[in-house]
Amino acid sequence: MAVTKDEIRNAYPLPVYNYLVEIDGETVAFSEVSGINVGFETTTYKESPSQGGSPGPRVMHMPAQRTDPSLTLKKGLVRDASIAVFYNWIASTQNNLVDKKDIIIRLCDEHGVAVISWKVTNAFPTKLDAPTFDANSNDVAIETMELKADAVFIEQS
Repeated sequence: MAVTKDEIRNAYPLPVYNYLVEIDGETVAFSEVSGINVGFETTTYKESPSQGGSPGPRVMHMPAQRTDPSLTLKKGLVRDASIAVFYNWIASTQNNLVDKKDIIIRLCDEHGVAVISWKVTNAFPTKLDAPTFDANSNDVAIETMELKADAVFIEQS
């Protein structure tokens, strides 16, 4: 069991609420980031049995091409910032001027120092959802953007 401050710091997982998001080097506040993943498609390969093996084909599963990550960013709708961050970006995609950007998500420790970073390369928006409107709610207006990217790289700081 961890007893000292350093042992606790190194033995316990980091909380998920302390993170920074940078889009092309500019820090932007988000309430939620999800969908960061690294994955591969699989290919099934079958070959005839070798000597003395069991009857029937030998089946092997092999990794194939890397899957494209789909990232979801959620942000409170702010008068001046929301149009600049989300709408202008997806509007440029509608005009066939795809503006691909690198996004870095940094998970920070209790002092705000980045511990692990996920770099999402060549991301572009594929969907923008407006907030849900409800006259009986006091919730903040949250807009959601979905992105497609080329790859995710994980780095330890």
